Order: sequence, then C-alpha cells, then structure tokens
Amino acid sequence: MSLWYRSNGDVLTLTLHVQPGAKRSELSGLHGDALKIRLAAPPVDGRANEALLKYIAGLFGVPVRQVELRQGGQSRHKVVAITGSVVEPESLLAGKI
Repeated sequence: MSLWYRSNGDVLTLTLHVQPGAKRSELSGLHGDALKIRLAAPPVDGRANEALLKYIAGLFGVPVRQVELRQGGQSRHKVVAITGSVVEPESLLAGKI
C-alpha cells in the first residue's frame, strides 16, 4: 500500500505535491509520500487549483464535480478527494518510478 493515496469505499484520497507554471501538465512520479504533478497553469487567482481538479478528473475518468480539493488551497502540498473512479491509482505511475 502506497502512502500517497487512500481508498475508503468509492472515495479515493490523494496526497499531491503540485508544481505550477510548468511547460505542460504531467505526472512526474513520487515526491516523498506524495504524487508529484507538474501543472501548466500559473499559481494566480486559483487558476492552478482549477486546472489541477480538471487534470485529476481527466486522469481518473470522472466529471470535475466529483473531484474536491480538501486541503492545500494556497500550498504546493494538497489533498484531493475523488468520488466514483474505477481507475487504479498505481496504474498512473506505470513507467514513472
């Protein structure tokens, strides 16, 4: 069991380390006990958080309304909850570790 995600029923909780202002949005493997995500959006007026939720929704195949930022609105260290995804978190890291 990895430290960067927890599953409780149909809710998946991810611990993320987010780097805004990157050239493109992408997963970049693990950063300590968090999944590191590079985001193309700048950290201005909540745009990076909005882009993060859309990116996570796309990765997990759910509508954006099923992705919630639980912690870290102003921080690089974030906790996100996803409801109703059938995607296995470990599958996202294939070839990234």
